[in-house]
Amino acid sequence: MVSNMDYGYLYKFELTKAADILIRETCKLKEGETILITADTESDKNLVDAVAGAAFAAGGKPMVVWTATPLGPGKMVDDFLPSDAILGAALKADAWVEFNRQYFLYSDTYQAAMDGNPKLRFLGLPGTTSEVFVRLYARVNQTDLAEFVTYLADITREAKHVRMTTELGQDIEFDNHPGWPVRAETGFWDKPGTMMLSGQICWTPSWESINGVLVFDASIVPQFGPLHEPCKVYLEKGVIQKVEGGIQAHDWFKWLKSFNHPQMLRPAHLCYGFHPGAKISGQNGEDERVWGCTEWGFGSAGAYYAPPGYPAPSHTDGIVLNTTTYLDGRMIIDRGTPVEPKLVELAKKLGK
Repeated sequence: MVSNMDYGYLYKFELTKAADILIRETCKLKEGETILITADTESDKNLVDAVAGAAFAAGGKPMVVWTATPLGPGKMVDDFLPSDAILGAALKADAWVEFNRQYFLYSDTYQAAMDGNPKLRFLGLPGTTSEVFVRLYARVNQTDLAEFVTYLADITREAKHVRMTTELGQDIEFDNHPGWPVRAETGFWDKPGTMMLSGQICWTPSWESINGVLVFDASIVPQFGPLHEPCKVYLEKGVIQKVEGGIQAHDWFKWLKSFNHPQMLRPAHLCYGFHPGAKISGQNGEDERVWGCTEWGFGSAGAYYAPPGYPAPSHTDGIVLNTTTYLDGRMIIDRGTPVEPKLVELAKKLGK
């Protein structure tokens, strides 16, 4: 059995390297800048301390805010937490990274901070643990990964029609919205705005064009974690019609409907996951980036995906492994493996 003292030493050297990459390479924190670090009682203290230390060593002014853990993410955090006080700090900060298990992203607090502080650069790393952080930052070349996701975003943006299938029976089609962005999440958060962990490409399709069946076979996060059996989600014109599967699928659909809000039954976004260090762990930031997966979010849709933004009471993400993707009828990914020539070349640089 590992003692508390030994656990406190876990990944000590590697965390120092990963935190330095986060602060100096991807955030480019400048001397004298203030960085807000938020965490709840389910967050990893060793990780929070390492990032705060890296920020201080870079000449920054870290401020760490610990809170109790809310019962859910997004708008569910607003009334539960001392949101006015946290917002006050965010309105004056230069950078904000959140490690909260139940995240601020999509909350009124987060939105007010982004609207009221035009210089703020925000990075969402909800629920990240030391082990995950080390694998995703210290052991992967961030520049090579950014090049891969940027190219995949570019070719996806050019497509008009997309189809995604899996061997478990998923078959879903949709049109890209001509006015909405396809975002390459490179992990670099050195400019104002909202960024996520690298290894993901995200966008929101034209809702009424989404038809078919999704099959979540990895996890539904953060609410349910790894799945015991697949969850089939049937959509017609961008709205969930029914859900089939085990008890987790039943409970998830019941949870969605409990809000009595139409946006909770519509996809907020979908994403490719392509991070060579990611694996299924039940931690949403990592699960969404497992190599060759796709992820579908439901609930709140951010303005950075679907302008001007479509709020909802909460948000949830389902993960589909080994997805085959066709852009305008041309296969670019075969069961999670890139087959488009330049993607193959860029994947080799990442050891894939």
